[in-house]
Amino acid sequence: MNNSNTSFVIVDEQPDFIIVGKPAGANFHDEGDLGHGFFNHVKSSLACENLFPVHRLDKMTSGLVIFAKSLNAAREFQTLFDTHTIQKYYLALSDKKPKKKQGMIKGDMIKSRRSAWKLLRTTKKPAITQFMSYGLGNGLRLFIVKPHSGKTHQIRVALNSVGAPIIGDDIYYPNASNTKFDRGYLHAYGLDFMYKDKRYQYLHSPTSGEHFLTQPLKTSLAEQGNPWEINWPKI
Repeated sequence: MNNSNTSFVIVDEQPDFIIVGKPAGANFHDEGDLGHGFFNHVKSSLACENLFPVHRLDKMTSGLVIFAKSLNAAREFQTLFDTHTIQKYYLALSDKKPKKKQGMIKGDMIKSRRSAWKLLRTTKKPAITQFMSYGLGNGLRLFIVKPHSGKTHQIRVALNSVGAPIIGDDIYYPNASNTKFDRGYLHAYGLDFMYKDKRYQYLHSPTSGEHFLTQPLKTSLAEQGNPWEINWPKI
């Protein structure tokens, strides 16, 4: 991993799993000659021989990641993810006005040009994403996003499809190579799940990105409260 992307924070540790905060710009898996990815960096840093990834985040995305501490725990978490019983909540920023301020985005996804994906009108095995958005008064809009599936680039594609690409996104933001945002503004903010009959809830605010650290954003998050307590419409 690049030295600037090696820092991570332990959010919580339980007998069966550990919750860590991934930095933005860290590739989750190894990158050949570029060295260890985030998972193997955490594994070696904690000197933990038995550590299993049960989900992943895109390179640009920071935030909460669960690692299982045994194969049995990994299988249990995989079942939770497969049955969509782990609720995940993300924060994203855009400087474009969305077609709608809140709602659901649903559709199949297929690979498009280069590394991009695109959303289709069909719904055979759809990506399902709910979102709420709030103006920050500085030309930016905060999105609190609740994905109900785990497709590659799902949130990035969903917000782009409603005309609000994430700032700093090097694939979906217009003329991304010409912009000077200091990171891609997508962050895994909250987790809410039951594990062995006990409920676990975690919040982890962004620690990098000048636009994630503004007072208007902090105020807006405080006003909304815990994301699992937002009145999300049933799907």
